[in-house]
Amino acid sequence: MIKPSRKLLYAIEAVLDIAYHSVGIPVQSCEITRRQGIPRRYLEQTLQSLVRAGILTGMRGPKGGYRLARERRKITLGEIVRVVRATETAEDIEGYAPQSDLGSYVIKPLWGELTDEVMERLNAITVDEMCTRAYRHGVQSEADHKLDFNI
Repeated sequence: MIKPSRKLLYAIEAVLDIAYHSVGIPVQSCEITRRQGIPRRYLEQTLQSLVRAGILTGMRGPKGGYRLARERRKITLGEIVRVVRATETAEDIEGYAPQSDLGSYVIKPLWGELTDEVMERLNAITVDEMCTRAYRHGVQSEADHKLDFNI
């Protein structure tokens, strides 16, 4: 089963929080923590990774915070997943217990649907199809050398 880490789901929730709650001014991490209940130890590092990846922009100072770097219709979940997966450690891959309505009613159910779709796709791929793909790519098979043509 595909199981996302806490860090990944919190990152998605934080980006969604910024997109959902921003009204043209930067969103401070303490606001995200307050609204979503995301532990600061996950949040700050993750937000900085998202800034380095060009998903968010960070602004310093008393009125600083985070904004989306691009229009929200131009940022995909796939981008966020790739950024966070590149920063994860084994201890990050634990259960996710959302502390907010966005996490409970949007992120967790959406991830469940996506996992179901991925599993549905994986269930449709047969070993035969994988063997055919390997053959098409020229992967050598030792079985070719063991064929017996005796009748």
